[in-house]
Amino acid sequence: MKIGILGGTGPAGRGLGVRFASVGHEVILGSRDGERAEAVASEVRERASGRAETVTGGLNEQAAAAELVILATPWESALQTVHALREPLSGKVVISMVNALVKNGREMLPMYPPRGSVAEMVQAALPDSIVAASFHHLPAGMMEDLDSGLEADVLVCSDHKLATETTMAALQGIVGLRALDAGSLAQAAAIEAFTAVAITLNIRYKTHSTLKMAGL
Repeated sequence: MKIGILGGTGPAGRGLGVRFASVGHEVILGSRDGERAEAVASEVRERASGRAETVTGGLNEQAAAAELVILATPWESALQTVHALREPLSGKVVISMVNALVKNGREMLPMYPPRGSVAEMVQAALPDSIVAASFHHLPAGMMEDLDSGLEADVLVCSDHKLATETTMAALQGIVGLRALDAGSLAQAAAIEAFTAVAITLNIRYKTHSTLKMAGL
């Protein structure tokens, strides 16, 4: 599959790109600056030591042309980004991994968008696209390091069965990651907000925690 990551030059986008490339997907790290995106992609390939050779960089418009598109921008620019790409994203599965968070001292606090979650705002902004929410709780540094021993559950929610199935299928074969169907897009509010708790724990304990659901 060809996967485009909007805002893919940040830590979260790079981490996802490496993991997807490690199982053979073609990945485009999108950015407003195409030259910077290709420079970041080159660094990613070098650090992965031959295990992420299908990662390239380009403009967000090029990433939006992929079969599957992931939104990994900062939350402040998420809606502006998708509004500008509404036409090329029409009819496609778009996965939002954006968390609306603000730092308060040594804690992260969740913001609550008018529609409940960033993912629901993205779906409203892209009525002709099929939106899922996923990848919120993955530690970026461990994701980019294929030797980190990362083990984590990946929650997926959407109002569209196709979006859920496509997201889960893209994760197949990625070592250490297990996809779980978490229900409708209404669940994105709780999933996004919990990211603040996870990051606060990481700050407090100076670690990179992951989400693992027992009993499943």
